[in-house]
Amino acid sequence: MAEPHELSATDARALIGAGQLSPVELLESCLAQTDRIDPVVNAMVTRADARARAEAAAAERAVLNGDQLGPLHGLPVAIKDLQPTEGIVTTFGSEAMGGNVPELDSGIVAKVRGAGGIVIGKTNIPEYSIGANTINRLFGATGNPFDVDQTCGGSSGGSAVALATQMAPLATGSDHGGSLRIPACYCGVVGHRSSPGVVPHEARTITQTFYSVQGPMGRTVSDTALLLSVIAGRQKSPAGQIDPMAFPLDAPALAVLNDIDLGSLRVGYTEDLGGVLVSESIRATFRDRMDRLRPHVASLEPAPVDLTSAADIDWRLRSDVFVAQYHRDLEQWDEGFNPNIRATYDTALQTPTEDIGKARRRQIDLFQHFQSQFDQFDVVLCPGVSVSPFAWRDLFPRQVDGAPIENYMAWLSLTAAITVIGHPVTALPCGSDDLGLPFGLQVIGPLYGDHRLLSVAKALEALFGIDPLTARPIPDFDVLAATDSDCREGGRAAAREAGR
Repeated sequence: MAEPHELSATDARALIGAGQLSPVELLESCLAQTDRIDPVVNAMVTRADARARAEAAAAERAVLNGDQLGPLHGLPVAIKDLQPTEGIVTTFGSEAMGGNVPELDSGIVAKVRGAGGIVIGKTNIPEYSIGANTINRLFGATGNPFDVDQTCGGSSGGSAVALATQMAPLATGSDHGGSLRIPACYCGVVGHRSSPGVVPHEARTITQTFYSVQGPMGRTVSDTALLLSVIAGRQKSPAGQIDPMAFPLDAPALAVLNDIDLGSLRVGYTEDLGGVLVSESIRATFRDRMDRLRPHVASLEPAPVDLTSAADIDWRLRSDVFVAQYHRDLEQWDEGFNPNIRATYDTALQTPTEDIGKARRRQIDLFQHFQSQFDQFDVVLCPGVSVSPFAWRDLFPRQVDGAPIENYMAWLSLTAAITVIGHPVTALPCGSDDLGLPFGLQVIGPLYGDHRLLSVAKALEALFGIDPLTARPIPDFDVLAATDSDCREGGRAAAREAGR
């Protein structure tokens, strides 16, 4: 029989509702798994054991009393350390915020708690969540659960690793240029970047933008949809703030996915979005997965997309975003502050307003171009990352197929390009690459088509799960627990060196 921490969120919640699994038993199993694995991978950087135990006991009493139970009742949820948690340290991955204990939950955390979820702890991020490698001076690095010397991706890396290693059945994340999708693909879990406005983000610093999307992560599509159904929908945060992009919607319906007949599905695919940087090894793995998928769908055809200009647009739009987000905090940056943020901010100050305006005009052209693909296809598939996981000691891969990489965004066009156009994406595990590390797909749908997109992703997940080569990979926990790791101290040292 499976240990409680091995259960999916939907299975665990069903057993709790039926009185066949105690919330206390589930929490203790997750805490024991964290004790065993986290010293190696360094994902759960702040723990809330005492409070979680008290809440699990209260959740158990509610079941015994026959009380009405929320959709996440009794489920442990790991919270990204970017999202404030009342009474629990929230550091934003920064030494300067090491003692910060918020008085109020963020909106996303309040919704998790309101649905009966139990905050089990906070997960690691790069400083202020900027970067696709989870490493900072305060907590060090988070290692990939399939090879702890390699990156888990970022910025929601700690959440992805906590899920992959079964420390919690659900986790929150956020996505700027790929922060949900990259770690999901690198760790063999699911992440959903929803259409902007589906999940409120009351702390955004620009009223209308495709950037800074918060979202759910899980080990399965159904689990991810369950969490999305809780955190979606327009609502004031505990501080009384409201996201101007959020809109009313039937959030609970997002948890009830439709059955999709794969045999009727029209699928478009592109290995490089028209020509962005993708390594030959990733291309080869992607082609293999498309060959395996082809017999099972109505059609699988190349999608005539061209997002090659999206990288330049993204870099210029970030100028606008970063100045709005960080101009009030400049005086607080010390010498070792996140070099990714510094580089982007400094570039922003040198970017003419005309260039930003032209980029915004090209952005709407790219949106219309990509949205038109869904006149022909139900979904479009592409790889989730351009390279296999690299050493976490590097903030980004130094080269791809021998070509040098200029900056921390230059290798991220596969995800950043989709941010530019704003379409919803489900990052879906699809076996392993030629190095034996997790490989994932981006399943892209039309704007505001999140429910159908997740339904399609669930059908693809079921198909991939039949074949061991394409099924979701699971770490070898015995090997992992016996591994020597310097993620914490070595990661701190590496982060300090990178900041100089």
